[in-house]
Amino acid sequence: MQPQESSVHYSRWDGGSRDEVSVDPVASTEEASSCRRISQKLCTGKLGIAVKVLGGVALFWVIFILGYVTGYYVHKCK
Repeated sequence: MQPQESSVHYSRWDGGSRDEVSVDPVASTEEASSCRRISQKLCTGKLGIAVKVLGGVALFWVIFILGYVTGYYVHKCK
């Protein structure tokens, strides 16, 4: 295993009464880069458009079915 690089910076101000610690977002880890690659592939280009269209159609049908079932039970004759 390779040691991971840390992106935490610590500096003490001249008065000694204030400390500053800043943490940069970690972009060099494999997990972050693989998520970024998957996101880039699924959200851009022709594949991205297809994923968005399919997601919209699936969301439409889920809302339609929930509305149908809810309407059925709300307006059901006694």
